[in-house]
Amino acid sequence: MTTDKVALVTGAARRIGAAIARELHAAGWRVLVHYRGSAAEAQALVAELTATRPDTALALPADLADAAALATLARQAQAHWGRLDALVNNASVYYPTPFGAIASAQFDDLLASNLRAPLLLTQACAPLLADGGAVVNIVDTLARRPARDFSAYHAAKSGLWTLTEALALELAPRVRVNGVAPGHMLWPEYAELGADRQRQELARVPLGRLGGAQEIARAVKFLLSDDAAYITGAVLPVDGGLRLR
Repeated sequence: MTTDKVALVTGAARRIGAAIARELHAAGWRVLVHYRGSAAEAQALVAELTATRPDTALALPADLADAAALATLARQAQAHWGRLDALVNNASVYYPTPFGAIASAQFDDLLASNLRAPLLLTQACAPLLADGGAVVNIVDTLARRPARDFSAYHAAKSGLWTLTEALALELAPRVRVNGVAPGHMLWPEYAELGADRQRQELARVPLGRLGGAQEIARAVKFLLSDDAAYITGAVLPVDGGLRLR
């Protein structure tokens, strides 16, 4: 299956972002792979995708913490194939910030990637999106049930949850805006969790396992599809029931 539709996926060089890019590409989309520091991984992913269908993937660098770079990224995304149909705000910074030792630079860093960039990039892309286009924000299933030591991160993700609902109103009826709220999908990169800690974390998940990146990718594909044409302002939990604990 092929389509003329084009999606920009932020933070798409690795992990969940790369899975989203692969899933959309396999469904016939042309994909713009945004990256910041993972140039080699982004180019490798583009080579992988274009080996199956030429001229269907492109890597675009940008620092999402630089507000001026967001408008440029949006213009480049729309200009390459002459259209833009979807934006997936996936890029995220994630690490603990124990209360009492939170630095303003840490809060600014977490806010920039998890809230400010999705808002400003959506604002830049909105007039460029085709009628019937869609935005999907990657939120967090615990955004409204925060864990200790992650107050700054959860504040940003909770803001993104509300922003998803607000932008659904702002951009209706021409563009739909939804969110996906992952649970424990992949082990974090900020620290290595030992076997005991992993067992403790999995014990909190009713389905008893990590979800994997592919589960998020499939949810994003659904929300961008015609099957979700009457869904906007929704945040879909993909968390194995973690939010229920």
